[in-house]
Amino acid sequence: MDQPKIERMLRLMKMLTANTLYTVDDIAERLGMSRRTVYRYIDTFRDAGFVIKKSDGIIRLDKESPHFKDISQLVHFTEEEAVILKRAIESIDDTNLLKQNLKRKLYSVYDNKILADTIVRGGNASNVRNIVEAIEQKRRAVLHDYRSAHGSAVRDRLVEPFAFTTNYVQVWCYDTEDDTCKLFKTARIGEVTVTDTPWRNESAHVKGFVDIFRMHGQKRLRIRLAMGIMARNLLLEEYPLAEQYVTRMEDGRWLLDTEVADYAGAARFTVGLMDDIEIADSPELKQYIDDYVRRFWPTACGAAHATER
Repeated sequence: MDQPKIERMLRLMKMLTANTLYTVDDIAERLGMSRRTVYRYIDTFRDAGFVIKKSDGIIRLDKESPHFKDISQLVHFTEEEAVILKRAIESIDDTNLLKQNLKRKLYSVYDNKILADTIVRGGNASNVRNIVEAIEQKRRAVLHDYRSAHGSAVRDRLVEPFAFTTNYVQVWCYDTEDDTCKLFKTARIGEVTVTDTPWRNESAHVKGFVDIFRMHGQKRLRIRLAMGIMARNLLLEEYPLAEQYVTRMEDGRWLLDTEVADYAGAARFTVGLMDDIEIADSPELKQYIDDYVRRFWPTACGAAHATER
């Protein structure tokens, strides 16, 4: 079994032994996998002797299962253990590539406000900790001096934060100003204040569509990319969630068949690897890349057609 699968299974086991209750749909969404994959992993646990219980849609790993105590201790850290792990990781020289790998692996199986310090550096860490607190206490928060990406406006936003994206880069919030759920980039927040006001719209807390390239939006645009081994490896390294959408082709290449919220992420990835990627059955993406290349590299506009073989 490869490393990404082991990490996902550990995250799944953590969810099945946590105090929070999850449905299969909840698990699939949080782990970025299909319901079919969730059930396959659960069957693996069952085959290993664990007792799986399901009631009213909620699925749990039963505490009477063999080795439950040992496993639950393995996938959960105490506050003290988390602090020790944080200090140990931060003591590694920043130039050591293993440091980032350790951070990513630790984040993949455990996520709390102490480990947020390990993932998020600098002044942004205190904002992330405050947002984590607001989520845990189900309270509203004020994002002070938030810098909008769609203009020069800098103003306070009263929100109900409820979930982070990978590595705390963005946070899903219910925006009380226009009663919609949005993503806010943590790096654009000046300061965070947790209010005494509890959430009032929890039933409306719904995360929107975020594609494998971490783009988000309301659209779902299908793309198909035929990739060589180099492009395939770089894709899975940069965007781990892509793995479930990649299959081996008869000619030895790899096919990425997925939906995206915006062509921008896929275009940036493709343009950087034009000699190892062919765009298959995605004319809209081809046109987007043609326009993209003409706009930013007008002298190389013909290069985009190298993807059309």
